[in-house]
Amino acid sequence: MKNTGKKRFIGVFTAAMLSAALLAGCSGGDAQPAETNSSTQQTQATVSTDGSTSMEKVIGYLSEAYMEENKDTKVTYNPTGSGAGIQAVSEGRCDIGLSSRDLKDDEAKTLDATVIAIDGIAVVVNPANTAEDLSVEQIAKIYTGEISNWKDAGGSDGAVVVIGREAASGTRDGFESITKTKDKCKYNQELTSTGDVIQTVASNPNAIGYASLAAVKDTVKVLKVDGVAPSKETVQDGTYKIQRDFVMVTKKGEKLSDDAQKFFDFATGKNADALIEKAGAIPVVR
Repeated sequence: MKNTGKKRFIGVFTAAMLSAALLAGCSGGDAQPAETNSSTQQTQATVSTDGSTSMEKVIGYLSEAYMEENKDTKVTYNPTGSGAGIQAVSEGRCDIGLSSRDLKDDEAKTLDATVIAIDGIAVVVNPANTAEDLSVEQIAKIYTGEISNWKDAGGSDGAVVVIGREAASGTRDGFESITKTKDKCKYNQELTSTGDVIQTVASNPNAIGYASLAAVKDTVKVLKVDGVAPSKETVQDGTYKIQRDFVMVTKKGEKLSDDAQKFFDFATGKNADALIEKAGAIPVVR
């Protein structure tokens, strides 16, 4: 009898618990699934850019201004160098490539280049150097080793220390193309960023280097080239000879995403000119 009573008790208790659970599930009251946010959450769009370290200031000012106006969009920048940026957009790893050199013939078969600014390539020396003005020919001779002592180029007696960028650099490509020294330069050091070039020249009284005008600091001295100092006016009117284009690179025949296209239109529009100047580069004539 005791066992039978115990079984009946368990059966009644179980049934009661099941009934309670069913009632709770149907009531729509206290028993609800984990709370979820039913409001539509906007995912922030991303526009990715990749490439030239010389374009850091330009792309920085453009992207910051754009994001201020378009808070639902984030523009990213990966400073890998012109060659790497061109490769990244070609392989679809970014929306827009950034290059401080023109496209090569084989690259132009599959890619489009849009010039957004002009940059002067400044030739820089240590502030202690007495040289003030070099011709393009003298610069070429220094970089190819024909002139190896500063006394032969308007400076004091001392062996020239030739500083440049790495092989994939757009700044290097532009400099060597203009000075006609491509594949002939004899570098003491090949550095991977504009900042490294400036820092190295600033720390060595016999060093010479080249860097984007927009990136030059007062820690180095900027030389005149054929009597002309690099400036907005001399770059824009073409009297300063060592200059190159800042380029946005996109895939030929392929549409950008809507967000990337909006940023592209902003960066290539007239309203971007003031930002480009603020970054130290020269707007193109539209």
